[in-house]
Amino acid sequence: MTQLQQTLSRSFEFEGKGLHTGKYARMSINPAPEDYGIRFRRTDLGDAEIEALAENVTGTTRSTTLSSGNASVITIEHLLSALTGMGIDNARIDIDNEEVPILDGSAKPYIDAIWKDGIVSQNSPRKYIELKEEVVVTSEKTGSSIVIAPSDTPSYDIDIDFNSKVLGLQSAHWDPSVVYAEEIGICRTFVFFHEIEYLFNNNLIKGGDVDNAIVIVEHPVTDEQLDRMSKLFNVPALALCDNGYLNNLELRFRNECARHKLLDLMGDLRLVGGFLKAKVKAVRPGHTINTNAAKTVRSLLVNH
Repeated sequence: MTQLQQTLSRSFEFEGKGLHTGKYARMSINPAPEDYGIRFRRTDLGDAEIEALAENVTGTTRSTTLSSGNASVITIEHLLSALTGMGIDNARIDIDNEEVPILDGSAKPYIDAIWKDGIVSQNSPRKYIELKEEVVVTSEKTGSSIVIAPSDTPSYDIDIDFNSKVLGLQSAHWDPSVVYAEEIGICRTFVFFHEIEYLFNNNLIKGGDVDNAIVIVEHPVTDEQLDRMSKLFNVPALALCDNGYLNNLELRFRNECARHKLLDLMGDLRLVGGFLKAKVKAVRPGHTINTNAAKTVRSLLVNH
């Protein structure tokens, strides 16, 4: 049975702070015509348009940035993952600032708004991105690798390893039998406790708070450090749980961190320009290698 393209039944609005810039943005996800793909429109810059394609990636430091001309949009991966996981082919995203709101640190707010009755079929068949050959991208620096192999059934498998005794080695999987909205999209971003002060000092998580990130406590911490962290986030006293996580959130899955990395990977690989019909295997993925893999796929499509 032919899968038809899909778009949104109406516009959906979101607002909040960006994780890295701390800037407040209002954003709407809107219906778009067949074969439109996904495009961002900076309404504060005269409706400057940025296509969600790998060749427009201009930054991968802790999130993925797209740019066209003088217009940029930061931290697009959770939104692109949500649209991919929910099967949205065509959408126009209007945003009045440079960073997508972090919301709860996952794709859940998009899912909650759109999943039940926000998706409509269009008349044209979906155009899958299919490969004729295997794509292998590696990084000696990080020990990361992504293999994208031709396959009739799309799937994603990832392994993560942060040399962390708290996280350990974690894996996650998605294929069409896995309900993205319940198993992957609700998994939140994470950060190590010892990184937070460094990130704040380097202006990298101005919009972070303890409601939108899992905090992993890898090294011993003092009561003074916990108190300082509480004041930093302006929340009641934080404490360390027995499992090595801060008590700000309860894990939704034992391997929620791996599942979130899978969420990111699905979002970044949407930058190939559509739905990949391939088997993806990723080891220690991150935004740089994810988007490099997407760029490699895009270059193969152009050359063929």
